[in-house]
Amino acid sequence: MDTDSPFQIKRIYDPSAPDDGTRVLVDRLWPRGVSKERAALDDWLKDVAPSTDLRRWFHHEQAHFQVFALKYRDELAHIPAAQAAIQKLLDMAKKGRVTLLYAARDPDINHAVVLRDYLQQYLPL
Repeated sequence: MDTDSPFQIKRIYDPSAPDDGTRVLVDRLWPRGVSKERAALDDWLKDVAPSTDLRRWFHHEQAHFQVFALKYRDELAHIPAAQAAIQKLLDMAKKGRVTLLYAARDPDINHAVVLRDYLQQYLPL
């Protein structure tokens, strides 16, 4: 991760840490087996998650990841509710670290990776 970036990603199943900053769940569905207390969330932005159809199509298959990333970025750019959630995340980042929480098993092949990279394009150089 770029240490200068205010955005980091983390599995929601990992314990919270003081350096997480603002903790935001970016999944459309609540993760199985995680209590609201254990999640220690500051916010849950369902609208920034991939659409249900796109999520089901992707099904976390590595072979689909590149196409998934393109389609997801297109959703982020064109769905008004997603754009509002993006703006909220960017506003949070002006105040400090934002941890994007996700439930997927693979730390490299998931929507939070795409979302973090998408958000970073809007940060000042």
